[in-house]
Amino acid sequence: MKPARGSPWIFASILLLCGIALAGGGVELALLGGSTYYLVTGVALIASAVLLWRGNRWGMWLYLLAVVYTVVWSFWEIGMDGWALASRIGVPLLLALYFLLPRVRRGLQ
Repeated sequence: MKPARGSPWIFASILLLCGIALAGGGVELALLGGSTYYLVTGVALIASAVLLWRGNRWGMWLYLLAVVYTVVWSFWEIGMDGWALASRIGVPLLLALYFLLPRVRRGLQ
């Protein structure tokens, strides 16, 4: 499948790989009775990647929703421990900055 013209396909590919890893590990963790966070977030990243690959603006909003979910889950799970928060929300927030680029937002329908 060819990416839509102007779509952030490299970013979408990175999200897809991260989503597959999170969802795969999340299934195993959920089956063992652990948190479903990883499964839910992995599925959200996969869906976001597909939408972004197609050039659909909803992919950006879905990713940002997953970041908000990650921040809320992180605070709920560990509280105000700065180092633990940084390891959980640092990369997702850093990747979210990508959507601040006007060229990226213009490429989405």
